[in-house]
Amino acid sequence: MTSSDKIRLDRAHVLDLLGHMIRIRRFEDKCAEMYTQEKIRGFLHLYDGEEAIAAGVIPLLTEKDRIVATYREHGHALVRGVPMTGVMAEMYGKRSGCSGGRGGSMHLFDAERNFYGGNAIVGGGLPLAGGLALADRMMGTGGVTACFFGEGAVAEGEFHETMNLAELWDLPVLFVCENNGYAMGTALARSESQTDIHAKAAAYGVESQVVDGMNVVEVERAARRALASMRETGRPVLLECRTYRFRAHSMFDAQLYRDKAEIEEWRSKGPIVRFQGWLLENGLIHDSDVADLTAKIDAEIAEAVAFAEAAEWESVEDLTTHVLGPQPEPPAPTQPSGETVEITYREAVKQGIRDAMLRDERVFMMGEDVGAYGGCYAVSKGLMAEFGEDRIRDTPLSESGFTGAGIGAAAAGMRPIVELMTVNFSLLALDQIMNTAATIRHMSGGQFGVPVVIRMATGAGKQLAAQHSHSLEGWYGHIPGLKVLAPATVEDARGMLWTALQDPDPVLIFENVMLYNRTGMLDTAAGAVDITRAAVRRAGKDLSLITYGGSLWKTLEAAEELAKDGIEAEVIDLRSLRPLDDETIMASVAKTRRAVIVDEGWKTGSISAEIAARIMEQAFWSLDGPVGRVCSAEVPIPYPKHLEDASIPQVPAIVAAARGQMGR
Repeated sequence: MTSSDKIRLDRAHVLDLLGHMIRIRRFEDKCAEMYTQEKIRGFLHLYDGEEAIAAGVIPLLTEKDRIVATYREHGHALVRGVPMTGVMAEMYGKRSGCSGGRGGSMHLFDAERNFYGGNAIVGGGLPLAGGLALADRMMGTGGVTACFFGEGAVAEGEFHETMNLAELWDLPVLFVCENNGYAMGTALARSESQTDIHAKAAAYGVESQVVDGMNVVEVERAARRALASMRETGRPVLLECRTYRFRAHSMFDAQLYRDKAEIEEWRSKGPIVRFQGWLLENGLIHDSDVADLTAKIDAEIAEAVAFAEAAEWESVEDLTTHVLGPQPEPPAPTQPSGETVEITYREAVKQGIRDAMLRDERVFMMGEDVGAYGGCYAVSKGLMAEFGEDRIRDTPLSESGFTGAGIGAAAAGMRPIVELMTVNFSLLALDQIMNTAATIRHMSGGQFGVPVVIRMATGAGKQLAAQHSHSLEGWYGHIPGLKVLAPATVEDARGMLWTALQDPDPVLIFENVMLYNRTGMLDTAAGAVDITRAAVRRAGKDLSLITYGGSLWKTLEAAEELAKDGIEAEVIDLRSLRPLDDETIMASVAKTRRAVIVDEGWKTGSISAEIAARIMEQAFWSLDGPVGRVCSAEVPIPYPKHLEDASIPQVPAIVAAARGQMGR
C-alpha cells in the first residue's frame, strides 16, 4: 500500500470493498451447502478466492455500462446489484429467479442492470461483449462493456477474433481475464505456449497489464485507470488479474490435479484475509465492524434462502414461453402499381438491403468483403460508397467473432445484417448462432432478444466441390429460437429482409447460389412480405409438390412436364423452414391426397423428413399413398459437372417421383 492509496481509502470505501468480498464468499459457502442438500443442481462454479476482481471492477461501472460474465458469475451479479433473492431463486430454478428459473447457476441475467449473463461456453461471451460495445460506439452512448473470462478462454478462437475486432474497430470493451491458473484441471503452463496472457492482447495492439488479482486495491486502481482511459479514447483495455480459486472447478471436481498444500498457501494470501488484516492492522476498521458486516450479510443470505424455498416453480404449461419474442403482425400487403421491372435475384436482395438502410439508421451490414469487394456474389457491390464504412462494415475472416458481434449489437438495440459468405462458413459461427442467438431469450426468461438477420449463400450447381456446395438450411431449421427463410422469387428476395429486421428474434436467410443470376418481374411498388406463410406457386388437384429455394423452379418445370401427361401438380413454396406453415401444406395434401417433397438437403435427417413426418401425423387419412421424397444423394457434393448434377434433385427425378405416386 502506498501513501496515496491510504489517502483514498477512507473508512466508508474500505468497508464497502470488504463488504462486497465477504458477501460473495459467504453466499458461495451457502450455495455449496445447498448443493449438498440437492437444492441446487447442475454445474455449480464458485467464486471463492476471486472476490477482489468483481469487487474492484464492477462498482466503478455506470448504470449504462454493460457486463458479460462467465459461468462463474455469482459474484459479478451480486456486486452489480442483482438482488440476492433473485440469484438464489434462480439457482433453485424458481420462477422468481433473476432469469425466471430458466438459466440456473451459469446463466444469471438482469436486463434492468445491463447484466448480460453468464455463458457456459468457454470464451463464448467475448464476441457478444464486442458486439455490445460496437452498438454503443455506433449509437454514441459513451458506454463501456466489461467482459469477464477465465484464462482457459484465451485458447479459444473467440478470444483472438474478438481481440482483433476490438482493436481494429476501437471497441470500448474492458476485458478482465480472471487468471486462476487452471482451465478446469489443466494448469496454464500445460495448455499455453505463452502463459503471459496480457502479452496475447498486446500482440493485437490492445493496451494490457498484469494485476494482482488477490489485492482488491490494486484491482480497483487498475480498473479505474483503464476505465478513465477508455472513456476518453473509446479503445479497449485488457486486465490480466492473477488470482486463484480456493474451491474445485465445479462441485463434480475431485481436484486431483493440485495438492492441498498449494491451496492452503494461496488461502493464506487470499483477498479477504489480506485486505481485512491490513485494515485492522492500520486501524481503519475494527473487529466489531467485521462482525457487523458478517451479521448483516448472513441475515441477507438467510432471507435469500427462505425466499428461494418459498418461491413457486414455473408452470409446465409455460414451458414454451420465451422461445420467441412477441410476434409482430405480418406486414400489410402492398397495393401493386401494375408496373413491373425485370430484375435479377441478386439485385432484388441488394434493393432489400438498401431499402432497409434508408428506412432505419440502426440497420448496418457486416461480413467478409461486403464493402469494396461487393460481398457474396456481388450482392452488396456499391453500397459502401453510398452508406460509408461504418454501416457497410468489412470484417476479418473470423465468422464466430463477427457473427457474435452482430448478435451483441442486436441485443443492444441495433439491427445488424450479418453476411456469412457461404453456408459452409456458417459452421465456424454455429456456436454463436445456436448457443447465444437462439438461446439467450429463453435463458434470460425473456429479458433479452436478438433481432439479428444472418444471410448466407447455400446450395450446389456452381462446381465448387464439397466444401462450398452443401445445403445445410435444414440443420438450422432444427433449432428452437431461430427463424429460417429460403426466398426463391425476386419478390421474396427483396421483401423478406425488411420483415425479418422487424422480428424480435434471429432470422437466418438462405439464398441459393443458382438464383443470383435468375431474373424475374418485380412490381415497382413491391414491399415487405409475410415470412410465416408458404405460397401456392401453381394450383393443382392430383399431387402436391412441396419444395423451397433453388428447387422451386425445377419443381415448377417438372409440374409443366407432368401437365403434358394430364397430371395437375400443385406446387408449394415453403418460403419458411422454421416455422413451417403446416396449414398450407396440409390443406394441399388434403386436396390432392398425394405428396412429393423436393429438398436439396441430404435425405437422412432432412427437412423433407420432418415435413413427411408432419404429413403422416396430421393428414395420414387423407393420403392415397406414401409420401415421396427427392433429395440430394448421400455423398459430399462432387466437383465434375455430371456428378454434381447427378447428386442433387433435377427435373427428371422429380417427374419420375411424381409419376410413381400416380402409379404411372
